[in-house]
Amino acid sequence: MADAASILVIDDDAELCELLGELLGQEGFSVESVGDGTQGLAQAQAKPYGLVVLDVMLPGLTGFEVLGRLRKVSAVPVLMLTARGEDVDRIVGLELGADDYLPKPFNPRELVARVRAIHRRATTAPPNGAGGDGAAVLVVDDIELTSASRTARVGGREIKLTTAEYDLLDVFAKNAGAVVSREDLTRLVLGRRLSAYDRAIDMHVSNLRKKLGPSRSGGERIKTVRSAGYILARESAA
Repeated sequence: MADAASILVIDDDAELCELLGELLGQEGFSVESVGDGTQGLAQAQAKPYGLVVLDVMLPGLTGFEVLGRLRKVSAVPVLMLTARGEDVDRIVGLELGADDYLPKPFNPRELVARVRAIHRRATTAPPNGAGGDGAAVLVVDDIELTSASRTARVGGREIKLTTAEYDLLDVFAKNAGAVVSREDLTRLVLGRRLSAYDRAIDMHVSNLRKKLGPSRSGGERIKTVRSAGYILARESAA
């Protein structure tokens, strides 16, 4: 079982690692750091961390390579550090399964806030949208969510979701048939405000769509409502 309070920072900036160790340590987290992608991947696979902070530019394996290989064996939450202005890096990171990203250079306090938000999502009950009743098993058509184990099934088949993807599906399921705005999704799922040019939620929706596949009738499960947000379409009455 993962130690929710343990964090692995994979970044070759020694001063930044030291600073993050101090700041996150003050928040009650146990922090280890590795400055090489290859060693970082091995470390992330060897211990059950509660969160990985991963830089894109690393010696050895790149951050993308580390994340891609890590996602094959682990759903540990990952906060990706990307170069400011490099939208492609953010998109690739989210496509590979990062839970959130933060562009460099950044205010270290902002990173601590992001870490705390991810930690809260991973260690507490899934976020509640309007209409949630806290049931242990939430069912919408052939989708089943079990909150205790944070597992999702579609048509009886378990699908592997990241922390952000599970929370996103949970919000959609609790609001099935109703439009949920991008602003609300960002707040409920990522624990922060939606900012200009922020495409994190859109990428998580895209990834979730692929994993869910088409509905039983062959249609798209999560539909885009222009200028309003997204909606999990229902095929049958509750």
